[in-house]
Amino acid sequence: MASDIGLLRLLMCGSVDDGKSTLLGRLLLETGQIPDDQAAALTRDSRRYGTTAGEIDLALLTDGLEAEREQGITIDVAYRQFSTPRRAFIVADTPGHEQYTRNMVTGASTSEFAVILIDARKGVLSQTKRHATICGLLGLTHVALAINKIDLIGYDESTFGRIVADFGTFAVQCGIKNIVAIPVSARDGDNVSVLSERTPWYRGPTLLAHLETVDAERGLTAAPFRLPVQRISRPHPDFRGIAGIIASGRIASGDEIAVTNSGLTSRVARIIGPDGDVKQASTGDAVTLTLERDIDISRGDVVAPARDRPMVADQFAAHLVWTADEPLLPGRSYLMRIGARWVPVTVTTIKHKLNVETLEHLAARQLSLNEIGFCNLSTSSLIAFDPYAENCATGAFILVDRLTHATAAAGMISFALHRATNVHRESQSLDKVARAHLKLQKPAVIWFTGLSGSGKSTIAKAVEDKLHALGRHTMMLDGDNLRHGLNRDLGFTDADRVENIRRVGEVAKLMVEAGLIVLCAFISPFKAERDLARSMVEES
Repeated sequence: MASDIGLLRLLMCGSVDDGKSTLLGRLLLETGQIPDDQAAALTRDSRRYGTTAGEIDLALLTDGLEAEREQGITIDVAYRQFSTPRRAFIVADTPGHEQYTRNMVTGASTSEFAVILIDARKGVLSQTKRHATICGLLGLTHVALAINKIDLIGYDESTFGRIVADFGTFAVQCGIKNIVAIPVSARDGDNVSVLSERTPWYRGPTLLAHLETVDAERGLTAAPFRLPVQRISRPHPDFRGIAGIIASGRIASGDEIAVTNSGLTSRVARIIGPDGDVKQASTGDAVTLTLERDIDISRGDVVAPARDRPMVADQFAAHLVWTADEPLLPGRSYLMRIGARWVPVTVTTIKHKLNVETLEHLAARQLSLNEIGFCNLSTSSLIAFDPYAENCATGAFILVDRLTHATAAAGMISFALHRATNVHRESQSLDKVARAHLKLQKPAVIWFTGLSGSGKSTIAKAVEDKLHALGRHTMMLDGDNLRHGLNRDLGFTDADRVENIRRVGEVAKLMVEAGLIVLCAFISPFKAERDLARSMVEES
């Protein structure tokens, strides 16, 4: 039974074939977590899939997919639990291949501490640096550096020291504050749970001893109270509760709270946990709150202390780890999931992308798979958040592709773009209906799309001539014409084509508001941008 030192959520990462799964298997073996029947199955599987010349292959304990066993690699994130008398652990064993970086991000996002493996024969590789960079961005600033396969370099102290120095120089730039380097052999067990006589020059702790004592608290309990509202509970007309899991901080009966977007305040009357009423609750607790005075709250809102509220904005800067096969194109609309809320979002600008080898900031017009960038984003409505560095629970989000519904990016908010908060929509005395009534017509956008030379402009002009003959008020927007003026700064890259259609959509929207029938003739190759243009105009 683990003691009260607590649970440690642990990330196991590193480049491909550095021995992550084998090390985790060794930890499971040496902490007595492998039942006899599983050990027998492991022996059989080792003969069929193993890469250890007939000996037990510990990697097979965690590589559960058939493809993983056949190839001898990790593809999916494997979660394993084990415990010692001093601590309980949940380990995310993540893949090392660059193409599965998205899986590593998934494992890192829920972890509190990282073990980064390096093959002693290869040293620090590009993927090692990529994983270290992601660990730094996600706030995993204390890591154990396991220099694995130390037996394959003859337990050489100078090689160990060189690798530690190389990694340390890079890690400091990533924001990793504390590194404990340990020479290990996951296959033979050197310095995993018992200090090895074959490394007499090493005087530090074993890996397991370090994991049992490390303080990896991410500070969520000490952070301000935040409750993303997951549902409003109404089991009967006389009860209205606010349900969710506390993302950070503590709450007690009688505390004054506020709904972040509306600013409405009240006091907590009751806190109801899984087993009934409690006087207070803290990070990770599932609760239902009732209030002394009912106020307007809905799913996706954030409840916070009235005197310590998160930021509220619709424009902000954030780091993005791009995980989609299709590149990120500024101007394209995505769905953003932050807390319990979904909201449309656009990446307005890519400020720079990171060179993971040097951490140099590079100019970029798009982000490709596994690239990391720093971007400005704009949401369709206000959202509540804290900077990720201050609260990882409320500063993290994901982007989802609106067509495929696949996760496109993991994001960490840095700060709000305050300059945008003073820009408000100005109400107008006349609306689209009034302007259209004066013209005796129904405004609309008619969109013609097709390849160059397909005749879309010719057909659009013929339609406009017919409408004009009928006395209709029209305006034609043609791709070639707009590239002589409004869009003359744009080229023909994918990113430029996205921005081209975004601007056209905004102009068409204004002309519809003026009561016109707008004819648009554009190649517009991407369905996502055609859908965006369609969404800008209200159906009527």
